[in-house]
Amino acid sequence: MKSDHRAITLVISSLSAGGAERVISTMANYWADQGRRVHLITTHGQDQISFYSVHRSITLEEVDFPAIELRGLPKLRKFSAIVALRRTIRRSRPRVVIAFSDQTNVYTLLAAMGLRVPVIVSERYDPNAYPIARGWSLARRWTYPWAVCVVTQTGAALGYFSPRVQRRGRIIPNPVFIPPFLRPGSAQLSASPDRHKIMIAIGRLAPQKGFDLLLEAFGRIAPQHPEWTLEIWGDGPLRESLEAVVGQLELQGRVRLPGTTKEPWQKMREADLFVLSSRFEGFPNVLCEAMACGLPVISFDCPSGPSEIIRDGIDGVLVPAGDVDALEAAISRLMDHPEERERLAARAPEVLDRFGLGKVMAVWDQLIDEARK
Repeated sequence: MKSDHRAITLVISSLSAGGAERVISTMANYWADQGRRVHLITTHGQDQISFYSVHRSITLEEVDFPAIELRGLPKLRKFSAIVALRRTIRRSRPRVVIAFSDQTNVYTLLAAMGLRVPVIVSERYDPNAYPIARGWSLARRWTYPWAVCVVTQTGAALGYFSPRVQRRGRIIPNPVFIPPFLRPGSAQLSASPDRHKIMIAIGRLAPQKGFDLLLEAFGRIAPQHPEWTLEIWGDGPLRESLEAVVGQLELQGRVRLPGTTKEPWQKMREADLFVLSSRFEGFPNVLCEAMACGLPVISFDCPSGPSEIIRDGIDGVLVPAGDVDALEAAISRLMDHPEERERLAARAPEVLDRFGLGKVMAVWDQLIDEARK
């Protein structure tokens, strides 16, 4: 298969509303702006590829993957889906293929066998904290050595894999992208001192994100801070149960769950405090974005991610993972002390110096060049 030396094929599960999808669409748009030919393949339905806008030159294509069940040794019930992905990759004539997330990585490595095109796979979570089914774990162990490189977002995540995989591994954090109107030095919204203040959280309404813990902490301090409200942006399977918790804690009117948004930066811009209450993460880009927007942030020091982003006490606050008492105390302290919020917020945008889009994408470009050689 003769490849186009400027072409990149990305394989992802979907472009639905989520932090990983936002990062991948940002990466795809960056490469398209650089003049590369980008082919974006999704594996879970045509109706999920339009939540985030992508560059007009990017080719979007869907390969329908029904549920594939693995028991014991890897065993594909729907071999035709792998064949369809293989045909789509061949047709895109890529210089390199990059796959994202564990199951999609396995699909892609199987589909690309014998095509003589380098495949880079990227883990989006820390496998130490995000176990997958035994069959998928075996499939990952079996196929990952075929990849030219395994990319993780943290050293802890890379350390999960065998020495053979680690030798060809690379640690690349997520890039942080902020729209021009939110760049440092741009005009900020003026806040009236007597307006209601907003604490914001963003993420999928799923157990991983720990919004039940956040509601518990906010419920304890809400009576002492009547000027504060909580907004949790996102959607997911726990919506009904979280709404029930809001009712049980008698927080109606103090807590909003408005759903998903295509403008998370604008919502952050309107807020006064950001909280990440996750039980585990890979590399929480939403935390970086909140800091880049100049928000004071509080985060659980959950496995992998937050401690590599927040410099505790300098540009944010870390509290022990899952410790609701510590989270309650940190939130209450920042609510009571606007000067501390301002001090943390002033240093928070420095996150762009470490994880800015151009800096991170330069590492990806170098990796692509090395992979082809």
